[in-house]
Amino acid sequence: MSDADSAQSPVLDVERVVCRLSDLDEHGSRAFTIGRGDWPLRGLVVKAGSEVRGYINSCPHAGHPLNLRPHQFLTADGALILCCSHGALFEKLTGFCLAGPCAGRSLRPIPLQLVSGFVLLADSVAADKLADDAAPLP
Repeated sequence: MSDADSAQSPVLDVERVVCRLSDLDEHGSRAFTIGRGDWPLRGLVVKAGSEVRGYINSCPHAGHPLNLRPHQFLTADGALILCCSHGALFEKLTGFCLAGPCAGRSLRPIPLQLVSGFVLLADSVAADKLADDAAPLP
Protein backbone atom coordinates (compact mmCIF):
# COMPACT_ATOMS: atom_id res chain seq x y z
CA MET A 1 0.00 0.00 0.00
CA SER A 2 1.39 3.40 -0.91
CA ASP A 3 1.22 6.55 1.24
CA ALA A 4 -1.46 7.86 -1.12
CA ASP A 5 -3.56 4.72 -0.54
CA SER A 6 -3.30 4.99 3.24
CA ALA A 7 -4.25 8.68 3.14
CA GLN A 8 -7.50 7.77 1.34
CA SER A 9 -8.41 4.69 3.39
CA PRO A 10 -9.46 5.41 6.97
CA VAL A 11 -7.97 3.19 9.64
CA LEU A 12 -10.67 1.25 11.44
CA ASP A 13 -10.46 0.50 15.14
CA VAL A 14 -11.40 -3.18 14.89
CA GLU A 15 -12.34 -3.24 18.59
CA ARG A 16 -15.22 -0.85 17.75
CA VAL A 17 -16.52 -2.56 14.60
CA VAL A 18 -20.10 -3.76 15.02
CA CYS A 19 -20.59 -5.24 11.53
CA ARG A 20 -20.40 -4.48 7.83
CA LEU A 21 -23.29 -2.34 6.64
CA SER A 22 -24.02 -5.06 4.07
CA ASP A 23 -24.54 -7.56 6.94
CA LEU A 24 -27.84 -5.80 7.62
CA ASP A 25 -29.22 -6.51 4.15
CA GLU A 26 -30.38 -10.07 4.90
CA HIS A 27 -32.33 -9.66 8.17
CA GLY A 28 -32.32 -5.88 8.68
CA SER A 29 -30.85 -6.41 12.15
CA ARG A 30 -27.84 -7.96 13.80
CA ALA A 31 -26.64 -8.75 17.31
CA PHE A 32 -23.16 -7.76 18.40
CA THR A 33 -20.87 -8.14 21.38
CA ILE A 34 -17.98 -5.79 22.06
CA GLY A 35 -15.64 -6.10 25.00
CA ARG A 36 -14.38 -8.82 27.25
CA GLY A 37 -15.05 -10.26 30.65
CA ASP A 38 -18.29 -11.20 32.32
CA TRP A 39 -20.28 -8.21 31.05
CA PRO A 40 -19.28 -7.17 27.54
CA LEU A 41 -21.47 -4.71 25.66
CA ARG A 42 -24.27 -6.71 24.02
CA GLY A 43 -26.26 -4.77 21.49
CA LEU A 44 -28.27 -4.87 18.34
CA VAL A 45 -28.08 -2.80 15.22
CA VAL A 46 -31.07 -2.23 12.92
CA LYS A 47 -31.47 -0.70 9.52
CA ALA A 48 -34.46 1.57 8.96
CA GLY A 49 -34.44 2.85 5.39
CA SER A 50 -31.12 4.63 4.99
CA GLU A 51 -30.65 5.01 8.76
CA VAL A 52 -28.79 2.66 11.11
CA ARG A 53 -29.52 2.58 14.84
CA GLY A 54 -27.95 0.71 17.74
CA TYR A 55 -29.48 -0.31 21.05
CA ILE A 56 -28.49 -2.27 24.14
CA ASN A 57 -29.92 -5.78 23.73
CA SER A 58 -32.04 -5.64 26.85
CA CYS A 59 -35.80 -5.33 27.20
CA PRO A 60 -36.75 -2.38 29.44
CA HIS A 61 -39.51 -4.56 30.94
CA ALA A 62 -37.55 -7.60 32.11
CA GLY A 63 -33.91 -6.83 31.38
CA HIS A 64 -33.24 -9.91 29.28
CA PRO A 65 -32.19 -10.09 25.60
CA LEU A 66 -34.81 -9.16 23.01
CA ASN A 67 -34.02 -12.02 20.65
CA LEU A 68 -34.20 -15.79 20.96
CA ARG A 69 -32.42 -16.57 17.69
CA PRO A 70 -29.23 -14.92 16.43
CA HIS A 71 -29.83 -11.65 14.59
CA GLN A 72 -33.64 -12.04 14.72
CA PHE A 73 -34.98 -8.85 16.29
CA LEU A 74 -37.71 -7.71 13.91
CA THR A 75 -41.37 -8.45 13.35
CA ALA A 76 -42.19 -10.67 10.36
CA ASP A 77 -42.72 -7.61 8.15
CA GLY A 78 -39.48 -6.00 9.40
CA ALA A 79 -41.26 -2.82 10.48
CA LEU A 80 -40.63 -2.99 14.25
CA ILE A 81 -38.22 -4.42 16.81
CA LEU A 82 -39.88 -7.27 18.72
CA CYS A 83 -39.09 -8.57 22.20
CA CYS A 84 -39.54 -12.31 21.73
CA SER A 85 -40.32 -12.93 25.41
CA HIS A 86 -43.34 -10.71 26.03
CA GLY A 87 -44.15 -9.30 22.60
CA ALA A 88 -43.20 -5.67 23.21
CA LEU A 89 -42.90 -3.67 19.98
CA PHE A 90 -40.35 -0.89 19.49
CA GLU A 91 -39.83 1.71 16.75
CA LYS A 92 -36.61 1.06 14.84
CA LEU A 93 -35.59 4.72 14.56
CA THR A 94 -36.22 5.73 18.18
CA GLY A 95 -36.38 2.52 20.23
CA PHE A 96 -39.68 3.76 21.70
CA CYS A 97 -42.02 0.99 22.88
CA LEU A 98 -45.39 1.24 21.15
CA ALA A 99 -47.06 -1.81 22.70
CA GLY A 100 -46.44 -4.43 25.34
CA PRO A 101 -45.54 -4.50 29.03
CA CYS A 102 -43.07 -1.62 28.71
CA ALA A 103 -45.23 0.69 26.53
CA GLY A 104 -43.99 4.26 26.73
CA ARG A 105 -40.43 3.28 27.67
CA SER A 106 -37.49 3.02 25.26
CA LEU A 107 -34.55 0.84 24.41
CA ARG A 108 -31.21 2.33 25.46
CA PRO A 109 -29.50 3.78 22.37
CA ILE A 110 -25.90 3.11 21.39
CA PRO A 111 -24.37 5.87 19.23
CA LEU A 112 -22.94 4.49 15.99
CA GLN A 113 -21.05 5.80 13.00
CA LEU A 114 -20.58 4.54 9.45
CA VAL A 115 -17.03 4.36 8.08
CA SER A 116 -16.09 2.81 4.72
CA GLY A 117 -19.04 0.41 4.68
CA PHE A 118 -18.66 -0.61 8.34
CA VAL A 119 -20.87 0.14 11.33
CA LEU A 120 -18.79 1.16 14.36
CA LEU A 121 -19.42 2.37 17.88
CA ALA A 122 -19.21 6.15 17.75
CA ASP A 123 -15.94 7.63 19.00
CA SER A 124 -17.83 9.16 21.92
CA VAL A 125 -18.87 5.73 23.27
CA ALA A 126 -16.91 4.14 26.10
CA ALA A 127 -17.94 0.52 25.48
CA ASP A 128 -16.81 -0.70 28.92
CA LYS A 129 -18.78 2.04 30.70
CA LEU A 130 -21.89 1.42 28.61
CA ALA A 131 -21.60 -2.33 29.29
CA ASP A 132 -21.21 -1.72 33.03
CA ASP A 133 -24.29 0.52 33.02
CA ALA A 134 -26.28 -2.18 31.18
CA ALA A 135 -25.18 -5.07 33.44
CA PRO A 136 -27.87 -6.52 35.68
CA LEU A 137 -27.86 -5.40 39.27
CA PRO A 138 -26.70 -7.97 41.84
